[in-house]
Amino acid sequence: MSQTASVWVVLLVALVAANLPFFNDRLFGVVPLATRPKPLSVRLAELVVLYFAAGGVGLLFESRAGQIAPQGWEFYAVTGALFIVLAFPGFTWRYLMKHRHG
Repeated sequence: MSQTASVWVVLLVALVAANLPFFNDRLFGVVPLATRPKPLSVRLAELVVLYFAAGGVGLLFESRAGQIAPQGWEFYAVTGALFIVLAFPGFTWRYLMKHRHG
């Protein structure tokens, strides 16, 4: 896979992972929870775990492309902020839009 394609795959994985906690009431989209709807604290914890999972996909692609570059705290601050920005559509849909209950 080319580097350009791997970057797009990582961005797509991050977009899906960032919105997954907000578009369903299951833990990681798989495990049903006893509480319905899922509390915001659980959604935020899922967001943190999925951030590292998406980062792991990026790390996998980087290791296949060559040497892994060392990352400082700045890298994690920027990618964490980007991940939160990617989660904005799901957050908006879940908490800022009115939904019909029928």
